[in-house]
Amino acid sequence: MIEMQDVYKKYPNGVQAVDGINIRIKAGEFVYVVGPSGAGKSTFIKMMYREEKPTSGSIVIDGVNLSKLKESKVPLLRRNIGVVFQDFKLLPQLTVYENVAFALEVIEESPKNIKKRVMEVLDLVKLKHKARHLPNELSGGEQQRISIARSIVNKPKVMIADEPTGNLDPDTSWEIMNIFEEINEKGTTIVMATHNREIVNTIKKRVIAIENGKIARDQAEGDYGYEA
Repeated sequence: MIEMQDVYKKYPNGVQAVDGINIRIKAGEFVYVVGPSGAGKSTFIKMMYREEKPTSGSIVIDGVNLSKLKESKVPLLRRNIGVVFQDFKLLPQLTVYENVAFALEVIEESPKNIKKRVMEVLDLVKLKHKARHLPNELSGGEQQRISIARSIVNKPKVMIADEPTGNLDPDTSWEIMNIFEEINEKGTTIVMATHNREIVNTIKKRVIAIENGKIARDQAEGDYGYEA
């Protein structure tokens, strides 16, 4: 599902953020990406949805070579990859329903199908009853659940999560992880960058550790492995 070959990323300021990464992630896997701050995790994650381009090497997701993808095709790529951020990125002027529906409206899905699918994913994240609320009327955990609903409404094969529990309290973080596990069980490949040691050590998944832009560890059912 995801393959990186000899991927390097050097920023104009001379920082070598990613230094020769080679990985394969199979369809349906759940992978944590861990490592110290400044290790290259964010760049690694951003390259998967073409927020950043590698300096050299190839990144292939579901058969699409991101390194050769034309800029005009990037929006289509992002419609097929669900992305969840630490800061939610909801549109404040739109209701919960409208935020989730937006992703389907841009691909001109029929109103009937939009309503059906939006209510399905709101039910999955247990917020159907908040469909008419605005984001600022929700808690941080509820906003993150809406962000997740929006990311999966197009039924993406891959979901990229960048510190999705970073702004949440521990109880809410576990609720979010339960949703991720349910999505993964339905077949979606999940790649999640996180600093949450407890989650990684409790919900055992594959762990890819990045240090100084390189893969330092790649373990099935691995541990977080860093001191707090």
